[in-house]
Order: sequence, then structure tokens, then C-alpha cells
Amino acid sequence: MNILFLCTGNSCRSQMAEGWLRHLGGNRFVAQSAGIEAHGKNPRAITAMAEVGIDISRQESMQITDDLLNWADCVVTVCGHADEHCPVLPSGMKKIHWPLADPALAAGSEDAIIAIFRATRDEIHQYVLDLIMTTDASGIRVRHSNNGA
Repeated sequence: MNILFLCTGNSCRSQMAEGWLRHLGGNRFVAQSAGIEAHGKNPRAITAMAEVGIDISRQESMQITDDLLNWADCVVTVCGHADEHCPVLPSGMKKIHWPLADPALAAGSEDAIIAIFRATRDEIHQYVLDLIMTTDASGIRVRHSNNGA
């Protein structure tokens, strides 16, 4: 199943989600990510994922295209902006929304900021696990968990 993670800039949340699904999804899933815009990868997202043994440094920061939309079986929006500005999806495509706060907006000391990135990483981990557990070969099941996935 082809899963496309979509956020505002494809720099943090969607990149981490792609990394988690690539790591945990096995042969059942192919993950890509894109943004309404492409802002480049956030180095703190790369660091936070590396701490759990997942290398997202080679993933590309891309803007959403019609080709990506046509490739996907399911689009997962990971922020309100992407959910509100998501392009028109092909008929029959499944869409899921995960309301994740943007860790790039964190302020304070470097320790405080990286702690926010770690918390976001861990929250995305739970969402991805739920996605894997609620998806079978026929696609996304109707059952929804309390976290919106």
C-alpha cells in the first residue's frame, strides 16, 4: 500500500512519519512524503530520528505533485494547514488526518527545542503503529482510534 504523508513544508512531521513507516511497515507499505511547499529537511528532525536508529537524512523534501497523488493509495495529512489545503484527491483515495503540532515553532534553549522534536517523534511513532495495525491488504479499515488515525 502506497502511503503519502503530507504537511506544510515537508521538513519535520511528514519526514518523520515517512521514516517511521519505512522502518516499521515492512513489505506491506511504501512511504513517501511531500509538502504543500518544500522547505528542506529540519536538522533537528534528522537528529531526533537518528536517536532511535532511523536515518531520514537521505529522504527528499518535495512539494506535492499530481504524480505523487496518483501514486498514493492513502494520503495522511499531519497538520491542520495541509489538511485544509490538501489538493483535490483522486476519486476513491483514502485520507487520514493526524493533528500534530509543528516542532519547528518551538522556542527556548536547544535542550527544550530538541525535547519538543523528540515528543513529536514519539507521537508520530504511535500514529504510525496505529496505521499499521488498522490497515490490511485491502486498505485502511473503517475503525478509528481515539487519536484520529
